Amino acid sequence: MIKEFKTFLAVARDGTFTGAGAHLGLTQSAVSAQIKRLEEYLGIELFDRGARAAVLNAHGREMLPQAEELVAMAERMVTTAGAGHVSGLLRIGAIASVQQDLLVRALGEFRAVYPEVRVRIVPGVSLSLLGQVDAGEVDLAVLIRPPFALPPELGWLPLMREPVVLAMPESMAPAPWRELLATQPFIRYDRASFGGRVVDIFLKKHRIHVHEAVELDEIEAIAGMVRQGLGVALLPRLRRLDMTGLRLASLGEAAFHREIGIIGRLPFDAGSVRDKIAECLLNAAAEP
Repeated sequence: MIKEFKTFLAVARDGTFTGAGAHLGLTQSAVSAQIKRLEEYLGIELFDRGARAAVLNAHGREMLPQAEELVAMAERMVTTAGAGHVSGLLRIGAIASVQQDLLVRALGEFRAVYPEVRVRIVPGVSLSLLGQVDAGEVDLAVLIRPPFALPPELGWLPLMREPVVLAMPESMAPAPWRELLATQPFIRYDRASFGGRVVDIFLKKHRIHVHEAVELDEIEAIAGMVRQGLGVALLPRLRRLDMTGLRLASLGEAAFHREIGIIGRLPFDAGSVRDKIAECLLNAAAEP
């Protein structure tokens, strides 16, 4: 809870969640979420909240010197440990399609450098993970690039681009991609996901009406349904995608892609564990 105590001190000094957030590089909602977690952890309220200010109540004034002592002690422990003995917890949000390949290879390199840092992988869809980064619940997330502008506190570090292709059963007779989309049952990449939105935009742009059969947000599962002859699908070509029983066709001049990257509070401090995992992810993405 050290992070939450640091946020408590910042709000106590500034008197507003917004001002404390600007100092810490957090949004107002992220500061509010951290203070709520701290209050739930302590079992007391710390502030009298007004329309524009957050004023310490009696409990908050009592906790203030203890919080200052706790944070100072934690910082002394980090200094004493030194750069050669780094431990702690790194929380990485990750969409399903990067957990079995990209993240595995990146963690192999990372753990060789920081063997005592515990890593927690937080699964989720891109929109949910974005919210968790914003709220400070994960340290960074590997996800699909959002189709909208990010909050100014967050940055985007691109890792790789995955072309979207038309997947069909290997036994299906070849035909133009537009014809197959218009005539075959369609396994849809979930429109609630960032990747699914890109597919939906493509279909609308080209005025293609599909006959929907199933909608879901798991690439391997979509491929499996196509393999079983349930329909065709537009899906990103993953580097480790099992091609057994599938035929993948390019969309030619209409081709598009989804972009995978890291969202966090950039830039990461040089030499930090977040900086190192970002470097490892970039290295893994660059591998053939």
